[in-house]
Amino acid sequence: MKKRVTGIGGIFFKSQDPKATKDWYNKHLGLNTDQWGCTFWWKDKDANDCSTQWSPMNEQSEHFKPSEKQFMVNYRVENLEELLKVLKEEGVEVLDEIQVMEEGKFGWIIDPDGNKIELWEPNDKAFL
Repeated sequence: MKKRVTGIGGIFFKSQDPKATKDWYNKHLGLNTDQWGCTFWWKDKDANDCSTQWSPMNEQSEHFKPSEKQFMVNYRVENLEELLKVLKEEGVEVLDEIQVMEEGKFGWIIDPDGNKIELWEPNDKAFL
């Protein structure tokens, strides 16, 4: 199997007021925020374009379920379906849903602490 995780795709956390949080980070820390939060663009060691998404989300968001935690980390992966199969064989709690979206494929697992972890197979090389 290829590499499992190739980088951090995003950090998502619950906020009482996501707009105010984004505005605060924009004003005080200079984050170029938009409706989703802030996308950090960078180059990997091979000069490939990469991104990391930072997103405050409404504290009522169901996106983190079944976890009750206040945050979720998204990791970029090379082959989501193969990785989820291997993780399930290794006894990891794998949530059975895979979503295919414009940005790529998404799947989820639960870590030993009950954190929902999002795994993302980007469909655009700029996101690897």
